[in-house]
Amino acid sequence: MTSFFITFEGGEGSGKTTQIARLARHLEAQGRIVVTTREPGGSPGADAIRHIILSGAAEELGPEVEAILFAAARADHVAAVVRPALERGEVVLCDRFHDSTRVYQFLDSSLDRHLMKRLEQAATAGLYPDLTIILDVPAGIGAERARERRKGDTADRFEKEDEALHERRREAFLDIAAEEPDRCVVVDGTRPEGVVATEIAAIVDDRLEAARFDAICQSLNAGQGTS
Repeated sequence: MTSFFITFEGGEGSGKTTQIARLARHLEAQGRIVVTTREPGGSPGADAIRHIILSGAAEELGPEVEAILFAAARADHVAAVVRPALERGEVVLCDRFHDSTRVYQFLDSSLDRHLMKRLEQAATAGLYPDLTIILDVPAGIGAERARERRKGDTADRFEKEDEALHERRREAFLDIAAEEPDRCVVVDGTRPEGVVATEIAAIVDDRLEAARFDAICQSLNAGQGTS
């Protein structure tokens, strides 16, 4: 089967983890091999960096160092998990990828945009998602969901930030979707879980069918070229 790389983006409490699990079951029922993963983390090296980032220990090192840590975690994750799975023809579902770095590390930041692009290119090694689902939820709703999910546990490095900043991040994700409409699809995440899952499944099925058709055409064209 044709490999496919899908990322899920959105603010805290937008429902990414839940929807990834539902989509994985939907695709597995079709006979596809699915890899579910997350960022920061997803591989042993990246998970070690994840702990440093989410604990807040990297904050005192400055935004440049934190951005470099995110890039290092992504580079390990891509090399160890994402690229090998795609080379095997599998579907990869990833909770956050490069869009989150653009939004979380560079929104309202003094960091140089050229640095962002260089780190992004180095970390992904040219590998970008075939499809990005952006789950759109107002910051207030997302914050309440995140509190319920924690069940009294301490908020992480990003969950503890103020609602106004989360709302600006929401707008930044929507801006990315507007700039890259071929890759990004915005889905209203405020609706019931099952309704959201059904819409996402339909979007992904359409994209996978289009990718399969493109692969067939490329194969036929290659065959004609060698005849």
